[in-house]
Amino acid sequence: MEQKRTTPSADGYYMPAEYEPHKGCIMIWPQRPGSWKKDAKDAEQAFCAVMEAITKSEPVYLAAGKKVLARAEAFAAQQKEKYREAIACGRHFPVTVFEAETDDAWARDMAPTFVRKGRNVRAVNWSFNAWGGTEDGLYASWGLDDAFAKDFAKREGYVCYDAAPFVLEGGSIHSDGEGTVMVTEACLLSKGRNPQLSKEQIEEKLKAYLGAEKVLWLPRGIYMDETNEHVDNVCAFVAPTEVVLAWTDDPKDPQYPLSLETLQYLESQTDAKGRKITVHKLPIPDIPVCVTPEDLEGYVFEEGEDTREVGERLAASYVNFYFSNGAVIMPAFGGKNAESDQRAAEILHSICPQREILPVYAGDILTGGGNIHCITQQIPQGKAEKE
Repeated sequence: MEQKRTTPSADGYYMPAEYEPHKGCIMIWPQRPGSWKKDAKDAEQAFCAVMEAITKSEPVYLAAGKKVLARAEAFAAQQKEKYREAIACGRHFPVTVFEAETDDAWARDMAPTFVRKGRNVRAVNWSFNAWGGTEDGLYASWGLDDAFAKDFAKREGYVCYDAAPFVLEGGSIHSDGEGTVMVTEACLLSKGRNPQLSKEQIEEKLKAYLGAEKVLWLPRGIYMDETNEHVDNVCAFVAPTEVVLAWTDDPKDPQYPLSLETLQYLESQTDAKGRKITVHKLPIPDIPVCVTPEDLEGYVFEEGEDTREVGERLAASYVNFYFSNGAVIMPAFGGKNAESDQRAAEILHSICPQREILPVYAGDILTGGGNIHCITQQIPQGKAEKE
């Protein structure tokens, strides 16, 4: 792996949009006892359902630690056999498993951010400190997660820019691929990220490493989002000049003032090309998703790790979907929110009519602290520049 001492912007590279074609998806097999209850069995089923949906239109590169490597390989083999003919004809794609030790399974936040120039693709490594380090991080040891981006870039032969010690997670940035990047003030200005830098200095760092011309600073994210309100849970680009925004019409819901403030901000802004932004409202589940006594069975929390409480509201949002090459892999929450799930699928279909909408039950990912977008990281289409 060649490590660049310049920046992507200086070299003409930029972060593409997530709705653009891409090479594949990085995921990590779940195993952390403090994130995934009951030996992660429920989480494994949820991750496998997400992978099966994604591989309808692109490959998955699946990292797994030594203790769970055999289970990951068994799933990949089962998928290969199940879709043997479709894979041979290019109508389905494989899961490629490789061994890598990590602290947890949030691929979006710890995997490389990729940037592109023409057909060439490079990687960016950020510092990762478990969403806040010693200030308000979610677990006390994150060294393996922090090393994952560089390790993956080296494994796949990507030239890598090293933005460390600047702290950033993949879920805290969203690009339109045309010079505009969205973030939230709540996250990027949090005390546990880069407190030594001003907002202006953080913006310059984003422009340098993402090739951005303009940064939209959304004020807030999703209520009770323990990542300090990542942008990927509240707002996402679906096309140039178009975003979906997590929304509720209920003024009594604590999400209402957060979404309203963000809506008002977006309506007052233009993108990097001076164009007004169209906002599509995507309502959150009608019934708040909260931690139940059953949800707490089987967790094993380490010292310094964030814990859960019965009745705690989880940051459920349909905006936390994944764009595969042929579909929108949409989180669904089921039960009393079946109608909300259906409504979200219909809205996303109207916004993305060229894509199949594939709802996947995400409740067992949500209780771990994230959602579908959080466990997936795209690799843009193009070639890695080998050393």
